[in-house]
Amino acid sequence: MNRVSTPQAADRSRCSDAAASRGMKAVLLVGGMGTRLRSVVQTKPKPLALVGSYSLLQLLIRQLRHQGIRRLVLCTGYLAEQIENEFGDGRDLELTIEYSREPHPLGTAGAVKLAQRYLLDMPEFLVMNGDSFMETDFCRMLEFHRAHGGLVSMAALHVQNSNRYGRVEADSSGRVIKFAEKTGDNSPGLINAGVYVFDRGVLEHIPDGSASLEQDVFPQLLDRGIHVFEQHGMFIDIGTPEDYARAQSISDRLYQAAFCEDGPEPDQEGCQGSKARRVNEG
Repeated sequence: MNRVSTPQAADRSRCSDAAASRGMKAVLLVGGMGTRLRSVVQTKPKPLALVGSYSLLQLLIRQLRHQGIRRLVLCTGYLAEQIENEFGDGRDLELTIEYSREPHPLGTAGAVKLAQRYLLDMPEFLVMNGDSFMETDFCRMLEFHRAHGGLVSMAALHVQNSNRYGRVEADSSGRVIKFAEKTGDNSPGLINAGVYVFDRGVLEHIPDGSASLEQDVFPQLLDRGIHVFEQHGMFIDIGTPEDYARAQSISDRLYQAAFCEDGPEPDQEGCQGSKARRVNEG
């Protein structure tokens, strides 16, 4: 897989300035029913499930904010009012939050398509699943996307058991050549981590109505370029009771990744130093 070398300070500044000048937005997919998790999270939408003292959605929003991304679109659906009441317009977090509420379940692709009215001036934007957390550097991912020129860049990581997720197969340059279905053999492999950079042109390939990014859209975009941005940081998906319990056991590490990976001042949140770079400033 292609690796992105660590840029120098001047490159970091250029990346931040370029993203800030375009007002980079992040689209969070938070409208799912969370059926598999219903036995342990009965009265809340899945993204509001607590991981220790914070909901997973709070951690995702803090992760984005601390890396400088301050314009968010939340694609809500199931129990949408709870999410909208929790975060409002974002001003308490020095963010701008807009909501795209599904009238009925539209799937991951349908939710992005419905939100396109908030993305008309965006040449590129982030898309994130609202039920998983991936420790990543959004600025480096944006640089990677621009360097490779495809329609989609996809954060992916190697796991020992890819059966639950299905595998992503890529060539030596990191270009995706195939999405393999779940095989049931518990084999290791590269999986989709649910964090993407989309060119605006992706919206033209999403049909109206209900559709899945993973099943309906991505396989149709292989010829137009989907590239793997391989990651090695912490990943957690809270889609099942077992994984939700595991998230509780690593909550301190999740807090550190969400609140501190961009290097807040040393006296904030107990963080020391800088691990990741900001995409926007101000």
